[in-house]
Amino acid sequence: MKKARGKVASRGPAAKKRPGRAASSKSAAKSTAKSGSKTARLNKTIPSKRKRKPAAAPLAKVRRQVSALKTELAAAQARSDELQAWADTDFLLDIYNRRGFERELDRSLAYMRRYKATGALVVLDVDRLKPINDTFGHAAGDAVLKGVVAVLMRHVRSSDVVGRLGGDEFGLLLWNLTEVDALAKAAALEEAIDRLTFVFKGHSVVAGASTGTAPIDAATDAASVMEAADRAMYARKTLRRDRAHLAL
Repeated sequence: MKKARGKVASRGPAAKKRPGRAASSKSAAKSTAKSGSKTARLNKTIPSKRKRKPAAAPLAKVRRQVSALKTELAAAQARSDELQAWADTDFLLDIYNRRGFERELDRSLAYMRRYKATGALVVLDVDRLKPINDTFGHAAGDAVLKGVVAVLMRHVRSSDVVGRLGGDEFGLLLWNLTEVDALAKAAALEEAIDRLTFVFKGHSVVAGASTGTAPIDAATDAASVMEAADRAMYARKTLRRDRAHLAL
């Protein structure tokens, strides 16, 4: 007996259909979208580590700052010049002190060496200042010194240099003078100061002064010319000692 042909029954569960290419692309797109959305959320929550560059100052502000700095610098320079002048000035007499005079002497000698110029140094000593101080007080002595400086300033040119070397001693740096002219100038200074008369406590007082000169040329140095003028002054002072007088 022949068995009837029939369909062979499937032994397992029915097989599922495999997804096609379109389904795979759609699934990948969804996955990418989800990933992008997650990254965007992370970027919003994590602060950026990059530092922002400071904004450039406006040009007008920079110019104001530069102008202010220039003003401060000019004020500082003026203050420095003022302090330098104070350090070189005799405040009682308003002329150079020894420090200032020696600085000017060094400058002048450098100029003379370079340009072959000449001049003379005069050292002047007030003869009777100590007795005046002892008898009438230091205020009287200060008045004598001021009177002497007034005479010196009337007898020198604007290019010459006058300074107080200390106590009753003065220095004069005279430009473009021969030794003969310098000796004549020194004699004129002595004569003018000898004529000065001061009155203290009803007494007429004459101080007098002695001078010494030394020529300056391109080969001169400061120490030697100061020493030479000082020696000449003391020699002159010895000669004048008997003539110098104090009228009381």
